[in-house]
Amino acid sequence: MKVMVIVKASKGSEAGKMPSEALLAAMGAYNQQLVDAGIMLAGEGLHPSSKGVRVRFSGDKRTVTDGPFAETKELIAGFWMWRVKSMDEAIEWVKRCPNPMMEDSDIEIRPVFEAEDFGAEFTPELREQEASIRAQAIGLSLQQFTDAPALHIAGLQQHYQLDTRGNIPLQWQAFLETHSRLPKAKNALMYGVVLNVADGCEFDYLTGMETDANASLPSGVVATDLPASRYAVFRHNEHVSTIDRTLEKIWLQWAPDAGVKMAETPCFERYTEQFNAETGKGGIEIWIPIER
Repeated sequence: MKVMVIVKASKGSEAGKMPSEALLAAMGAYNQQLVDAGIMLAGEGLHPSSKGVRVRFSGDKRTVTDGPFAETKELIAGFWMWRVKSMDEAIEWVKRCPNPMMEDSDIEIRPVFEAEDFGAEFTPELREQEASIRAQAIGLSLQQFTDAPALHIAGLQQHYQLDTRGNIPLQWQAFLETHSRLPKAKNALMYGVVLNVADGCEFDYLTGMETDANASLPSGVVATDLPASRYAVFRHNEHVSTIDRTLEKIWLQWAPDAGVKMAETPCFERYTEQFNAETGKGGIEIWIPIER
């Protein structure tokens, strides 16, 4: 679950009193613990309300009021966004926090709405719209959501771990040198399919092309079947050597908050006719399976 952890304002924070060096150091160490635990998503301190404004909505009218605002206990001085397993875990982490003020203070924890909280009113179409907006907000190019038929991909397959995945370009080189041995491809598209993912960043990777399922395969060539599925299709606009950055952003930043559920089928890269093998750019797509 995701929570907002709210540091409530105090008389000192509203007066613009800055934290001491010792408090800044303690909060820095605490924030590092949150990062190391994989909990912290964001965190910021806020200027006092004297530097803020409020906009009041009343029908079609919008009224702007300059700060400061009187109700100190209702104001906030900062916040974190955390991803935790439960509210109990969030409470335990807040208890470890140094007092963020130079006086008595309060920290409030509020769960963030997730897609499941909205029920049937949050339709698949609305979920995908929200997922697209979230992708744009973090700099991803989500082209479309689309249904794709089953695919039969034949090519070369190797096993990788975290410390060996840098050898994937060598696999592509071997594939490009030998792909003429493959059964006749249905088109010119090339695929990089991630299979058999295990803990510790272990996986199999297949470099191949789409062929007929009943075609005979030469020695050293393997095939896999990708079921018909719905996909979120992302465009990778940079050099192919940086595709890991886009993949990490998809899986670590977009997928946890996308509002659509990832399907337990392989994801893949697709290299279209616009891909230029000499420049390593153009026509690079990443297909992430989602549940219908």
